[in-house]
This record gives sequence, C-alpha cells and structure tokens, in this order.
Amino acid sequence: MALPEDFLDELRSKNDITSVISMYANLKKRGRNYVCKCPFHNDSTPSFTVYPDTESFYCFGCAAGGDVISFIMRAEQLVYIDAVKYLAQRAGMQMPENKYDDSFSKLRLRILEANREAARFYHSQFYTESGYRGLDYLRSRQLSDQTINKFGLGFAPDSWTALTDHLLAKKFTRYELLQANLCVESKKGSLIDRFRNRVMFPIIDLKGNVIAFGGRIMTDEKPKYLNTSDTPVFKKGDGLFAFNIAKNSKSDKFILCEGYMDVIALHQAGFDFAVAALGTALTSEQARMLKKYKETVVLCYDSDNAGQLATQRAIGILRKENVNVKVLQIPEGKDPDEYIKRNGSDGAVKFKLLLDSIESDIDYKIEQLETRFDITDASGKFQFLDQAAKMLAEIKNDIERNIYASKLCEKYKVSAQDFEMQLAKYVRSNVYKSSREEFKRVKKQITESVPVSKGVQGGGLSTRAVRAEEALISYLMHNPDMVQSVTDRVPSEKISHEFNRRVYNALTERILSGKSANFVDFSGEFTKDENAYIASVFARFSNELNVPQAVDEYISVILEENEKKSAAQLAELPPEDIQKYFDEMKARKKG
Repeated sequence: MALPEDFLDELRSKNDITSVISMYANLKKRGRNYVCKCPFHNDSTPSFTVYPDTESFYCFGCAAGGDVISFIMRAEQLVYIDAVKYLAQRAGMQMPENKYDDSFSKLRLRILEANREAARFYHSQFYTESGYRGLDYLRSRQLSDQTINKFGLGFAPDSWTALTDHLLAKKFTRYELLQANLCVESKKGSLIDRFRNRVMFPIIDLKGNVIAFGGRIMTDEKPKYLNTSDTPVFKKGDGLFAFNIAKNSKSDKFILCEGYMDVIALHQAGFDFAVAALGTALTSEQARMLKKYKETVVLCYDSDNAGQLATQRAIGILRKENVNVKVLQIPEGKDPDEYIKRNGSDGAVKFKLLLDSIESDIDYKIEQLETRFDITDASGKFQFLDQAAKMLAEIKNDIERNIYASKLCEKYKVSAQDFEMQLAKYVRSNVYKSSREEFKRVKKQITESVPVSKGVQGGGLSTRAVRAEEALISYLMHNPDMVQSVTDRVPSEKISHEFNRRVYNALTERILSGKSANFVDFSGEFTKDENAYIASVFARFSNELNVPQAVDEYISVILEENEKKSAAQLAELPPEDIQKYFDEMKARKKG
C-alpha cells in the first residue's frame, strides 16, 4: 500500500528540498531557483538546479534529478522507503504502521542479517578440524590473531552446503540466500555455497553492516579471489575495503592499495588509513568517497605492468574529482604486504620512509613517460618533451602547470621559452576541444527532448509530439486548476509516449481526486531513473510560457501527431483509403 497522503504532506513540509540539499552542497539563489556544483559528479560549473516551485532538482551535467526523497536516495545510497525513513527521522516523525510496501527494505534487512550470520559462521570455522588450516594460512602470512579478529576474517569450508545448511537452519529462505549471493543454484537446481575452501574477508560499510565478502583461494587455482556479485545491499564500484576503519584515522590521507592482504598488512603495521577497491578498477564513486573524508590519496599499487596501468587510470579518475594524488613506488616491484614482511621488524619503519618520500602524480607520470624514449638521442628527447608538454597541458590550474613546466625544463636542460610555446599550443587545443564538447553537450540538452529508454529511441514516435507532451505535463504541475479542461481535450490514450502517459495519468488522477500533486506525492510510483527524467522535464520546461495560447499549441501538436498513422498502419489500408488519409492531412495543414 502507498504511504498515506497526510504523512507525505507532513514529510514534505518538514523537509524543504532547499534546506535538505543545502546540507550537502552550497546553494546560491538564482532568480526563483537555486544552483550549485553537483554533489554527484565532478562539476566545474554550477549545473545542479533546485526548483522550489516543483520541489525538485535536476543536474544538467549528469542528469541526476527528482524530489527530496530521490536526492536522499542518491546522497545516502538508500532505497525509496529507507530514504523516507531517513527524512522522517530527520523531521522527528513516526513512520505509519503497516501502511506501505516495504518488502524491498525488509529484503535488504534480511540480507544484512544473513551476511552477519555468514561472517560469524566463517570466523567460527577457524576453530574446527576442517577449518583450522585457514587460520594456519593467515598466520603463515604473519597476521596476528588480533588483526584476524579486528577484520573479522574467516574460512569457507571445502563443502558444497556447509553455509547453506547453517543459514537454512537459521530460518533464512532460499530466495534471501540467493539474493544475498551467499548461495547459488547447482545445475540440478539445489542450493550450494558460493564460497568454498577460501579464506574470507568481510566487506563492512560505514554503518558497520557486513554487505559482501571476498574469498581468497589458498592454492594456485583460479580465480585467486572470488567476490560477492552485486546485490540489493552491495555494488562493487560503490564501496572500499576497510573504509569503515580508515575514515576515522588521524592521518590526513588515504593509501589506496590493490588487494585485501596489502590493506590488512598495512593496518597491522600501524598504517590504519589504507583501503582497497572491491575486485574492480577504481570508480568515480569511490574517488568521491575518498575525497569526502580526506584531500590526499596515495596510490600504492603493484609495480608490475598491470599495477602501473591501474595507477595511471586511477590518477585520471582521482584528478577529475579534485583529489590531491601522490604515488608511492615500492622498490623491486614488491607489493606493500611483501615489502613489510621482507624487512622484518624494520618493515613498518622502512615503509614510513617510503611514505615520507612519495612523489606527486605528475612527477610519477613524467618518470613513466621518460622510460618510453631514448632521451640521449635528439629525436627521442624531442618526442619525450613533446609528449610531456601534452601531458602537462591537461593540468587545469595554471600555477601548478607552470611549476611542473619549470621543473621539467631545469631537469632536462631545455629552453623554457621554447617549451612554454609548445605547452601553450596544447593548452589552447585542449580549451578548444573542451569548448566544443561543452557546446555539444548543451546543444544536446536543448534539442533532445526524448529520453533514451526502451520503446523511445527507434520506436517511431515523433520528437515533436513527445516534447509537447512533456511541456503539457510540466504545465499541469504548475497549474493544477486547469486539469479538467486539459483532460477533456487530451484523454490519456492520446499521449503517444508510454512513459509520458504513466506520468500524465499519475498527475491528473491525483489532481482530479482532490489530492495534492507535488513531486514527492507520486515519486514513489517511479524508479530513481524515472524520477530523474520527470525532474528533467520540469527543468527543461520551467521557463516555458504557461499562457493559454502556449497550452493550446501543446494540445494541438499532441492531437495532430496522434492522428498520424504509422507506415505499418497505412500499408494495411486499401489504396483509396490511403489517398483519403493524405488528402485529409493536407486539408488540415491548409486550414
């Protein structure tokens, strides 16, 4: 059942969208609306707009949009009903009893409970005959019992159904265990454990919930690591291993490693600000998480080719999020875990010396670039300096770019004037490319009214008709008193775009039944992406004329396009009817 009307009215009134969003961004008033840099992507100019009239927001940069509930869903990574609970708690409100469908929220809670029970089960296996070798393995990697307990490490038995049987006995259902990805279906359709004969690493979120697992095989079998797939409580690209601990470190930086063992080894050595991505390359979402808590990230990946490529990629992602990036290179191609162990009792001290001598990401990239050229040869030196100029041209800050240019000229004994001329050429080229890309993006936003979704692109619908439908929906949101006259002329079956028809019905039905039609009142009927599209409609048509003449034009276009027959429909008509149809269309245009 939907949430009660009076509850949503109170929730909205006590959670004004501008006041909620101002907790996450610095809003500035612009006319009737507010703008700021988008909190959901790296925004160089304010492209995020809040519309108090419709109680909605929309970002023209990343297309995030919706109402106050949608915003909290994105900002706090919550599902709809949990975002409502968050706002209710903020406003000191009690959730209505059994008046809403919270089945998905309950499923998420059950998955978290199953994960917690699984973590306990895996940890307990260390003290069984079959699981003791998992504990021996971790001790052989020089992990103390204190560290093993701190990270909640465990062992998945070499059994097909050990965890499955345990969780079923704890009254978890088959559906819950499959959704948690703790179990999978065998070819015969029975439940079996996803993780077997592996040392287990629980992934814990900032609230202390076990949301997933990583499992490491203790032999040379492949895959070396197996991770939980995406579930209702977990997305690989959204979290970081040990982030729940590292965010509270007194250090002013994070160390970003490749693997779980590197992170644990560093924590045990006293570097409690180490984290790692979760079985994937670094993502923009993870970069924003890091930036939210500390300004500097030290990349400490392996020194092999794969590690160097990952470092270069991570530098680009972190730079885009305005993170101060440093690079720590371990001697002799070792990883942090191996380096600390090889140096015995001096491991932590020597790693600290490495950490104190870290270089900037630009210095690192220049060093890596130099290895590709023979700078003892004039041609090789020119190619190197030309590529270095191209790389430095990507730095947005003029002062930072000039500092590195001066250092490079001094180190490689090259004319500063000549190098700066080459650098300036690439800077101008980048500005031109950036301007063209921005122009294309803005042009696309202005001209593209049809959302990219199933049943729209290539679906034979008129962009002209869809645009008129969007404008009419926006008009009704601002002018609910006109709903009767509009629906008398445009019944819902005349709305050609399937999604627009859903929105049109939701909006008009509420107004006609005497209910309020603010965004928050019906946003629960749509997904996060659908709400973003609705918000984009309000944003794109917020400045359209709302006079009767404009509305008449919207309606005229909708009805005219609605009467047009598709090519398939015409092909089924006899020749005389086809001619009659075109004659009528011509007469209507002349009229």
